Amino acid sequence: MTEKEYIQSLTDESVALLKEMIAVPSPSFSEDAVCTLICNWLTDKQINHERIGNNIIAEHIADPARPTLMLCAHIDTVAPCEGYGFNPYTPDYEIAAKVIGEGLGRHCRPDEIVAGLGSNDDGASAVAMIAAHRYFCGLRPFRGRGHGCNLTLVLTCEEERSGKDGMTSLWPMRLSQIDYAIVGEPTGMKAATSERGLLVIDATAHGISGHAARNEGKNAIYIALEDIEKIRNHKFSKVSPRMGEVNINVTQINAGTAHNVIPDRCDFVIDIRPTEQYTNEEILQELQSICKSELKPRNLTNRSSATFADSPLQKAAESLGIGTFSSPTTSDWMRITCDAVKMGPGDSSRSHRRNEFVLVSEIRNAIETYIDYINNIYIMS
Repeated sequence: MTEKEYIQSLTDESVALLKEMIAVPSPSFSEDAVCTLICNWLTDKQINHERIGNNIIAEHIADPARPTLMLCAHIDTVAPCEGYGFNPYTPDYEIAAKVIGEGLGRHCRPDEIVAGLGSNDDGASAVAMIAAHRYFCGLRPFRGRGHGCNLTLVLTCEEERSGKDGMTSLWPMRLSQIDYAIVGEPTGMKAATSERGLLVIDATAHGISGHAARNEGKNAIYIALEDIEKIRNHKFSKVSPRMGEVNINVTQINAGTAHNVIPDRCDFVIDIRPTEQYTNEEILQELQSICKSELKPRNLTNRSSATFADSPLQKAAESLGIGTFSSPTTSDWMRITCDAVKMGPGDSSRSHRRNEFVLVSEIRNAIETYIDYINNIYIMS
């Protein structure tokens, strides 16, 4: 079998596995069945692995003296949104091809697509990474490729809901040997060398109630408006060379019980997209110092991430002509602390929307790109 034929075989098996995964509902915190499915599939392919809760780890150590690269994707999905033009769990591919083709503005054959919930986010990355892992840990290295590569395949649960039993439970204790990571998410196989974090703050302005006709009390809305104006005009001094400034917006506000009562409370929500220049705690502290309102973060763990300076991951991308960008979305990258990039098949704009799909050609391209990229990383490192 030639390498080209082997890659096609890996692609065909990846597509078949992905279709099986789609048929098993796997929303966050309910991944047991799909995890069992994947474990049984790996066993059938004679891939040694360990199941930890609803996470799967498969290790291939060829040379302990060399660095270890983690391939990481998640197996959970969001709930299906309304308006699907086909069954999101068992799509009729004739119907799905027509619906998706209309959306793409061109004819689409059934054998060109894999449609259904989780196909794009994040099933395509999962099966492509499984295929790349099989390529290197199997008995078919081609042209001397793959010798000396240490790979750890990690398929996680609860990523979509930032659950404590997913990557958070594995890092760093169970994955302390990891030096580099590729986080699989739909990026069109471009390499995200940074991603913004997420900090949501619930703010409360406290006033004193009174009768509006007599101008009594202290209006909490006015206090909130003063703080909102300060937030709107605030500039964080440190600017990320990759992501630019910290993004901050007030997105919700609520106050008042009646037209004639001065409100003693006004609640508003602040949406912040941090860069790697600040911790979430530092951002919270800086904003609290300029606001009279009480600021309470919903979660301080959704931090920003960036590929390390002089990283072999970025050098490998540049060497192969892989485009790089800064991602606005979060992923399991925020749970790990090693050098990493985010890269996977599919398109982020298809995620969490109706009629989700990925192209078979995108899966094959991902397998080939992962293989070339992994080889290049070990040349660079």
